[in-house]
Amino acid sequence: MKTEWLGRYRPLVESIIFFANDYASTYNREFVRTENGIVSYEQIQVVEYLLENEELQLNMRGVADRLGKSPSAFTKLVNKLVGKGLLEKYHAPDNKKNVIVLVSDRGRKVYDEYVTKYAIPIFQEFFDFGDSLSEEELEAVRVLLRKIDLQYSQKKNDADEASKQTPKDLRETLIKIES
Repeated sequence: MKTEWLGRYRPLVESIIFFANDYASTYNREFVRTENGIVSYEQIQVVEYLLENEELQLNMRGVADRLGKSPSAFTKLVNKLVGKGLLEKYHAPDNKKNVIVLVSDRGRKVYDEYVTKYAIPIFQEFFDFGDSLSEEELEAVRVLLRKIDLQYSQKKNDADEASKQTPKDLRETLIKIES
């Protein structure tokens, strides 16, 4: 089967794949330089979502879910950012088990510098183009991207489950080379 099945969506799929691969190659790398520290895109996203969470007041699981992170991966990121002085952890006065994570003053400075130096230059042209779309069209794009994400996530989960099942005999999974 060739790529005809993609039909008119081939350029769109190619753009999504290109963006995903390009972003994935930099996502965890600490190269976003500010006067108050060096962070990765992944780390700055945590700071950004925690800043938003001051209004939303989701629990940490809720923030992790919004980011598409497992609770354990989110906790590791939070701890790393606490170590960098960008976040601070607190206990709720009524429940010592309830940990509240807030962005520190230093974290706010790093985020503000990131927005000015990186985010606005990256997103401005994107937003300018988005201004030509109606709210309904923007929502349609969001839904389209979310649908592909949900399908990808389901297939990934199916593959993860399948990989947990061990075959009875290793030869069942191999292709014999005929000489």
